Amino acid sequence: MEFSRFLPLLIGLLLGAWTIAAAWAVLSARSRQNRAEAQLRSARRLGRMVEESPALPLLVRTDGRIEASPRLAQWLGLDEVPQFLSELDGNDRGLPAEKLAELTEAVRRCQKTAAPFRMAVTPHGSSRSLALRGHLADPQVSPGGAALVWVFDFSDSETELVRLRDEAARARGDFHALVSLIEAAPMPMWFRRPDGELQLVNHAYVAAVGAKNADDVVVKGIELIESVDGLAPGQVARKAAEKGIPIERIVSTTIDGQRRALRVSDLPLGDDGVAGYAVDIEDLEEMSRSFRAFREAQRALLDQLSAGVAQFDAKRRLAFANQPFQRLFKLDGRILVDPPAFERLLDAARDAGRVPEVRDFPAWRREKAGWFSAGSTQEESWTLADGTHLRIVAQPVPDGGLLLIVEDRTEQLRLSAVRDTLLRTRTATFDSLFESVAVFAPDGRMQIWNRRFAADWGLESEFLDTHPHVEALLKKIASRLKRPVEAETVGNVVRAATLDRAQTGGRIGLADGRVLEYAGVPLPDGNGLLAVLDITDSMKAEQALRESNAALIEADAIKTRFLANMSKELRTPLTSIGGFAEMLDLGIGGDLNDSGRDYVGSIIEASQQLGDHIDSLLDLSQSEAGLLPLKFEEIDPMPFVRSVVEERAGRLQKAGLTLDLQAKGLLRPLVADRRRLARALGHIVDNAIAASTRGGRILVQLSRRKAGEGDAIQILVQDKGAGMDSRTLARALDGMKVSADGKVESRDGLGLPLARQLVEAHGGSLRLESEPGKGTSALIELP
Repeated sequence: MEFSRFLPLLIGLLLGAWTIAAAWAVLSARSRQNRAEAQLRSARRLGRMVEESPALPLLVRTDGRIEASPRLAQWLGLDEVPQFLSELDGNDRGLPAEKLAELTEAVRRCQKTAAPFRMAVTPHGSSRSLALRGHLADPQVSPGGAALVWVFDFSDSETELVRLRDEAARARGDFHALVSLIEAAPMPMWFRRPDGELQLVNHAYVAAVGAKNADDVVVKGIELIESVDGLAPGQVARKAAEKGIPIERIVSTTIDGQRRALRVSDLPLGDDGVAGYAVDIEDLEEMSRSFRAFREAQRALLDQLSAGVAQFDAKRRLAFANQPFQRLFKLDGRILVDPPAFERLLDAARDAGRVPEVRDFPAWRREKAGWFSAGSTQEESWTLADGTHLRIVAQPVPDGGLLLIVEDRTEQLRLSAVRDTLLRTRTATFDSLFESVAVFAPDGRMQIWNRRFAADWGLESEFLDTHPHVEALLKKIASRLKRPVEAETVGNVVRAATLDRAQTGGRIGLADGRVLEYAGVPLPDGNGLLAVLDITDSMKAEQALRESNAALIEADAIKTRFLANMSKELRTPLTSIGGFAEMLDLGIGGDLNDSGRDYVGSIIEASQQLGDHIDSLLDLSQSEAGLLPLKFEEIDPMPFVRSVVEERAGRLQKAGLTLDLQAKGLLRPLVADRRRLARALGHIVDNAIAASTRGGRILVQLSRRKAGEGDAIQILVQDKGAGMDSRTLARALDGMKVSADGKVESRDGLGLPLARQLVEAHGGSLRLESEPGKGTSALIELP
């Protein structure tokens, strides 16, 4: 019952849904119809566009069937489009057989490998040119691997192409001829792109840069020219292209290992690029440099001459004047900036008073201008108003110029006058000498002598006035010699001075007891000087000195023997005294009471001090005599000084003193005699102990100081005692002194003099500095 109630509602809903579905179906069908009509219109429009387009499609299926537009048949000369590709060749119409075969092979390869292809064909009996572009068809166009070939009609372009081919052929021929010409050129030539990079080079360029071939040069960008002022060759070429004007420059480059000068030109060729070439001008530059160097050398040489030299060119203008010429004619150094003519130069010289005084100067000037056309050298002497004498030489040169040489002979004339005076002065000087002198020429003849020479050898003036030969002179003086055969030695000296240019000499005794010393001296003018001196008195004085020297040598030997004997005679009894005293102290001679032991101890101490004094005295005596023996060894400075100081520890304690031992820096070993150096240092420390007051402090300091290329060890001993004045300090260092009457004067002790001599024997030095009230400082410096 309830179902029947809802049934009409359900039917109504079904009918409504059906109505809606029917309406949607109608609308959808109409929409599809509209789209189909639009697509049909688009297909017709596209088909028409394809029919009207300059390119027609040709679809070739895998079975050889083709689909194409009727227009294509007209292009091929056919009545209609055939069904198969092989039918495009139709009895003198369509495609030629060879082109059809090529097209068939290309289509087959495209269908199998999808490889595109291009080709051009001309149908039988037609002037139409067709271009074919084929590729694999899209599956939406034709599924199954069909090939789509587009056919273009480029008949009009072909005519233009033929013309262009002809022009290209002519241009290619011209280019080939131009390239051949450039390639055969003996000079490097090249062509650059607008960006400055090399594009073409010739064989000469390749040979100049040493490359394999032109391609290698272009690929690697090998430049012939080096960068100049930071500008590469390509940059210069771009600058020429930008300005549109050629750029020419002279640069240097290396070709075959040699520096060559090249004249390089960059020629802009519009938008095509820049051409360039290089001309080798090294020979020209070398010739130019040689000429300039020769000219500069010639002028530098002329400047060094004492004579004035001036060069005039063919126009009679001054081309060059050296410094002496400018000085002789009082010319301004700036005259070469505006060189004057020959006549103007004479006018300027007249104003400066550097030409002779003449009555008619213009006529005289015209006469001198005739030197240019003279056929031979002209020579004159000019006497100027100030007394100057000039020698003028005018030499015409082949190019029409003139070489003028001016020599100042004023000094020569003055020297000629002075020479006479000097000769008279020399003669007077020779005659006033204490020595005998004579001058011999290289041929052996006597030239000059003085009166002393004749007196010493006992020769007559008449004989010497004949300027005798040395052999005749030797025969004369042989009779006056103690041993006549020695006259030949004088001749040997003369010959050595004149011929061998060697200085020799000798001594000779005369028959009257005199002794002459002679010497031969070579003179700068080639002559030889024989100088003779009477040394009779000097020989006597020398003999006396020899006898005195022998006596001194004997005295020194006696002194040496005395020192040796004194050492033995002093040490032997002292050793005995010390030995017996030690035996008594040990009780060998019997028991001693306390007073006896004190006496024996004093004897032992006194004998030790006396032994030290004897050693010091012997060392001082041997040092002054130069006989002090030293035994050198390597010594470590700090332990050595410490041991010397520790030996005096008892004295320091007894005197109530403090000793401060210091070392500054790293010390090297010393090479010295340990015992003698210890004695020298001990004497200095003992003097410091004796000079210090109780409670005082003594400083002993070791240091190292640079001395020249090496260094030195310094030992400083300083006390704060009473000090000494300069006189007392000098007496302390004197020790013993021998007076004028030969007596030995004793000073204030032997310690310091002995220390100084021992230090100096080691090659060192001892310096004392003292001031009253401030103490004394002793500085030992050892190498």
